[in-house]
Amino acid sequence: MVPPDLRYTKDHEWVRLAGDEAIVGITAFAAGQLGDIVFVELPDAGRVLEQFATFGVVESVKAVSDLFAPIGGEVLETNGALAARPELVNEEPYGGGWMLRVRVADRRQFDELLEPAAYDALVAG
Repeated sequence: MVPPDLRYTKDHEWVRLAGDEAIVGITAFAAGQLGDIVFVELPDAGRVLEQFATFGVVESVKAVSDLFAPIGGEVLETNGALAARPELVNEEPYGGGWMLRVRVADRRQFDELLEPAAYDALVAG
């Protein structure tokens, strides 16, 4: 079961919307599939992201994977704690393991993402 207040992509990113800002991360399912995460590369603040475009990389003991923006907008902040403790993505994927804070360009993009039940069905296979 995933948090009910988030929306999800088929690429396993999540978004939490608050006003015109959003917090972005990867799901517990994705973190589990990757294994122990050892490095996270995130964009600088000020970069403008397009929905579903690549915004960074996550490296684990198993693989290196691109990260895709679930929503478009300007990066306001990245989670600096991940530079020293990338394992936070595994430990707290919906909390301390968040990746970006974004000023949302178009709120309708949030509404078009997967609702929690649809994401649960996707990962259940």
